[in-house]
Amino acid sequence: MRLSVRVHPGARRDEVGGRYGDTEPPILIVRVAAPAAGGRANERLVSVLASALGGPRSAVTVVAGGSGRTKVVEVSGADPACRDRLLAR
Repeated sequence: MRLSVRVHPGARRDEVGGRYGDTEPPILIVRVAAPAAGGRANERLVSVLASALGGPRSAVTVVAGGSGRTKVVEVSGADPACRDRLLAR
């Protein structure tokens, strides 16, 4: 399953949930405490998203937007119902 995510690096705490904008497909908001420097926010994004979706870290891969705030992420074996619950937060 592919997800569009909007990353907010440097947040107070890691948090997944909510919808960014009204576009289709929906964009999931992910806040990470790691700074954007050195790819640390992307690494933390993968960990936080895997945890939120209940899968291993190896199941999550950033496939587009590695240096921007809006990214496309590939998640192997994720349940679409879990994605919908995260978007509804």
